[in-house]
Amino acid sequence: MFGAGVYHGAGASEAMLCGRQEIYLVGGGNSAGQAALHFARYAAGVNMVVREDSLIVYMSEYLIDRIRAEPRVKVLLNTEVIALHGDRILQAITLRNNATGREWTAETSWLFLCLGGVPQTQWAAEAGVVCDSGGYIVTGSDLLKGDKPPESWVLDRKPYAMETSLPGVFAAGDVRAGSIKRCASAVGEGAWTIASVHRYLADG
Repeated sequence: MFGAGVYHGAGASEAMLCGRQEIYLVGGGNSAGQAALHFARYAAGVNMVVREDSLIVYMSEYLIDRIRAEPRVKVLLNTEVIALHGDRILQAITLRNNATGREWTAETSWLFLCLGGVPQTQWAAEAGVVCDSGGYIVTGSDLLKGDKPPESWVLDRKPYAMETSLPGVFAAGDVRAGSIKRCASAVGEGAWTIASVHRYLADG
């Protein structure tokens, strides 16, 4: 049902199509909180489905305060979506409160999944680039173990900032292990990477 009632993320275009309907949004992080506040401008109600027992686990306090102050946003803690209903398009979902065991079905044609991203780094692993257990690319000093680079490193120097385990290949932004996963941070890392690239080229 992806694209027919179920969506990854929460785009501005979908918000304007909700037409005063009840929507459900899965996720408890900053992206989910921002999306909920945006959708509240258009939808009859926004139901945030959160597995944790509190928003404070993954969400910034300023967003939590704004969500509490928005009457059209309802937070369903300890809750998961366990079933989807409909033929060609979404018509309803079944939810379960994991604290009480209660299950119920809610009619909706809008379910948005704001669960975080999965790095598309299969190519990197296949090329021999070192990635962490989540698939994020390891760079710079994080490659060092006991002050030594990985065995695949072929140069006498240590990796530059943002440089991967393959000399001259750099990674910045959300795909990089240890990054903050924010747009402004990605821009800063990109600028930092340019400096490292110039240093690499100057080495010849």
